[in-house]
Amino acid sequence: MNTFSRRLFLERASLGAMKGIALGSTIGTAWAQSEKGSDSNVQVELPRGRVPLSFIIDDSTCLVNMGRFCMPQFAATYPERADYQRPWVEWPHEIPDSFVREFGEWCAEHGVKGKYSIVPYPACVGWLDRVLPGWSQQQLRDSLQLVRELMVPHWDIHPEMITHTRAIDLKTGRPFEGFSPAHMENSYPQEDVSVDYLSSYLAYALRILKNCDLPCEGITTPGGFGNRVKEKLPLAVFEAVRDVYGVDLPHYFKYVADGDESTEPTIEALRDASSDTPSLTMNVPAGTGDWFGGWDGFEESHGEKYATPDGQNGRMVELIRNRRPAIMLCHWPGLYGNGSRSGFEDFQQVVLSLTRHYGDQTMWMKVSEIGRYWAAKELTHLERTESEIRLSAPFSCENFTLRIPNQRVQMAGLQSDKESHVFSPVLSMTALRANNFFVDANDTVLCFKLPRGTSHIRFS
Repeated sequence: MNTFSRRLFLERASLGAMKGIALGSTIGTAWAQSEKGSDSNVQVELPRGRVPLSFIIDDSTCLVNMGRFCMPQFAATYPERADYQRPWVEWPHEIPDSFVREFGEWCAEHGVKGKYSIVPYPACVGWLDRVLPGWSQQQLRDSLQLVRELMVPHWDIHPEMITHTRAIDLKTGRPFEGFSPAHMENSYPQEDVSVDYLSSYLAYALRILKNCDLPCEGITTPGGFGNRVKEKLPLAVFEAVRDVYGVDLPHYFKYVADGDESTEPTIEALRDASSDTPSLTMNVPAGTGDWFGGWDGFEESHGEKYATPDGQNGRMVELIRNRRPAIMLCHWPGLYGNGSRSGFEDFQQVVLSLTRHYGDQTMWMKVSEIGRYWAAKELTHLERTESEIRLSAPFSCENFTLRIPNQRVQMAGLQSDKESHVFSPVLSMTALRANNFFVDANDTVLCFKLPRGTSHIRFS
C-alpha cells in the first residue's frame, strides 16, 4: 500500500542483492546450461514467442475500501507524514462488488490476467472467513463467491499479509499494542526472526483464504514487509504455501524492477537442484510504478506513463520493445478512485493501446504462469541429437517454446510416458499455439505443453 516512489525507496536497492543470496540462490540461464547440461543448440524462447504481460493489483479485498481504513492507522503511526493526513473520512467505506464485476468482466473480455490480492483481515475491519462488520453475512458470502467465479479463472489470488496495517500477535490473534513502525505489517518484523516464525505468519494469512475456499499459489508483501529478513523470506514463502495449499511451485511479489533492471522472474530458495523434484520459490517482480491513482485513490491517474494512446511511449511499451516481461502494478483503490473510476478508465485505454499496437507480439499471463515458465526455462535439461530433443523437466509448463537453430523441420512430434502428439505447421509466428511449429528462413520454432518428467521431441 504505497506509491511507486516509496516502494522503490524501500525495496529497489535490494533487488540486485537478492539475486546473490545464499539461501535464496538465483539460477541463471548460463548456470542451467552448464550444470544441467542443456544443449546450446536448442534455445528456449519466450512463450509462443511473445512478451508476457500481466497486471498486479495490490490492496484489493472483499468490499472494504482499504484506502479509507488504512489511512488513519498509518497516520497514527507516522504523524509527521503529510501524505497520511488526507481526508479519508470523506471517502467511501466500500468498493462495491458491482465495480469488481464490471472490472472482471471487462478484463475477461480483453484477455487480461494477473494477480488480485485478497487481504484476509482487511485493516482489522473484520475476518473474511468469519464476519465483516458493516456488511451482512450474505453480502460477504456473495462477495467471496464473485471472486471465486469471476476473478479466480484469470487471476492469482494472494494474501497481502494478514491485515495490511497492524501486525498480528500469532499467540492471541489480536494486533500488537502500540502504533509504531514495529507494529505495522509494512515494516514488520523489525528484528531478526526465524524462517519458522516468518512461515507461520504467512501461513496464518493463507489459512484464512483457504477457509474462504480461495486457491493460492503465492504471496504479496505489503510495502517493506520482510525487509529485515530478505534472505529468509523466499524459503518462508515456500514452506507456508506448500504446507497450506500443497503447491509445487510457490511464488511471491515484493520487488519493482526499474530502468535497466531485469524484469525476469528469478529462482530463490533452491534446494535439491539435481533431483527430479527440486524445491524453490519464484520471485516475480513488477516492471512499472503505480500511476492509476495511488494506493489510496487520491492521486491523479496518469495512464500514459504505462502506454500512450498511440503506443509509442510508456514503460510497458519500453518493456515490450525490449522483449522483457511487462508486468503493470497498481492498487485497487486507485482504480476505483473513491468513486471517480478514473484509474479504471485509464487502465482500459492502456490495455486497448497495447492490444492495438502490440497484440500480435504479447500474451497475457497470470503471475504464477510467468514464474512457472521461467522455472521451466531455467531448470529443464535439454539434449539435442540430429533428429531428437530429449527433455527432462522438474515442472510442467504451458506454451513452452523452443527454437532449433539451423534446422528446417518438416515433421515433429512429442512423446512422454503419458501422452504423444504430432505438431502441426503454421505459416507465421503470430499463429503459433500449443502443438504447432513454425519454420522461418533458417530455424524451426516449436510450441507445446511441457510435461513434467522425461519426454522426447522427434523431428525430420
